[in-house]
Amino acid sequence: MSWLGRNRLKRPVSGRADRTSRGCILKRAGNLFEKVFSKENLYQAYLDARKGKRKKKACYRFTVNLGANLKSLHDEIHAGTYHPQPYFEFTVHEPKERKIYAPAFRDIVVQHAIYRHIYPIFNRTFIDQTYACRKGGGTHKASDYTQAALQTSDPESYVLKLDVCKFFYSIPRKILCGLFARKVKDTSLLRVMAMFVDMPGDVGIPIGNLLSQLYALICLNPVDHFIKRVLKVKKYVRYVDDMVLIGLTRAQCVEYRAQIGEFLRGNLGLLYSHTSISRVKRGVNFVGYRTWAGVRLIRKYSLQKFRRSVVCSKLKSVVSLIGHAKDTASLTYMFRIIIGLNPLLFNRLPQSHKKRWMLCQSLQQINRQQNTVAC
Repeated sequence: MSWLGRNRLKRPVSGRADRTSRGCILKRAGNLFEKVFSKENLYQAYLDARKGKRKKKACYRFTVNLGANLKSLHDEIHAGTYHPQPYFEFTVHEPKERKIYAPAFRDIVVQHAIYRHIYPIFNRTFIDQTYACRKGGGTHKASDYTQAALQTSDPESYVLKLDVCKFFYSIPRKILCGLFARKVKDTSLLRVMAMFVDMPGDVGIPIGNLLSQLYALICLNPVDHFIKRVLKVKKYVRYVDDMVLIGLTRAQCVEYRAQIGEFLRGNLGLLYSHTSISRVKRGVNFVGYRTWAGVRLIRKYSLQKFRRSVVCSKLKSVVSLIGHAKDTASLTYMFRIIIGLNPLLFNRLPQSHKKRWMLCQSLQQINRQQNTVAC
């Protein structure tokens, strides 16, 4: 019997509970439907959904008849007649081709209503080292942890990097809904939650839903606990479907790669896209950064995109990429690109970015002085 099977709970009844990795006992959450889809929570969900979208037509149309639209949602959900509207589908090509499913605004409101109540329930079960789509997480935090782990590891030890093949398109929905039921016993809420995983075929969830981000976390949560609790890996970090294990021997890398692959296939029906084993001293390419113990750089692809954005005076893209590189050694080089290729664009940068340039200049001056004294 698999590890997940041995630890899977029988269908709980009154008084039974689920055990988390920390040894505490958490009962399955019930009586959530009325709280999630109350008029008050739907209004708060609307406020969350409209952030950054006030100028969008769909948001404006919903807001014009706000009271009637919220009442319609409330009544449909409680009558059991609610169904999400068809997605608006489009394809993006950066950094690789993905099909995006954009939900209607009213369905975004429903997703926010669900998210507000179920995120805290599931977040308690996640390990601290999974950083995607979590409050207080993000790529910078994931990269910080990775660099700290590299710094405290033997340079001759190894890094095992794993990636799930076509993750969002391969998630088995039946297994995912089973993971929902391990924490939520309200069948009416589970029915609505399952509406946002529906796609053609038996596997895959739509990229573009707010809830898809949380569902992805829930799907690979058993893998995190397998790696931490069964394999006892101390330095481990995950971002969506990218997993990095740090400070291992080569034999451990080979063994753990096989065991984790077997766990993914046997319990979640997922396969590797690619894997790599390399020495700690060679660093790791993860969450958009090339990271070593002593230095961090953004990827070459990001630098190429930055150069194109500077030449084309795409201010938003330039500002975003500078923010992405704020704690890396690439920042000074990026400012030199701006000044060399498009000096007028530099004057349009936010004041905070200009201060970063001045700080870079100051640090360089200090380093030159220290080198002079040393010589």
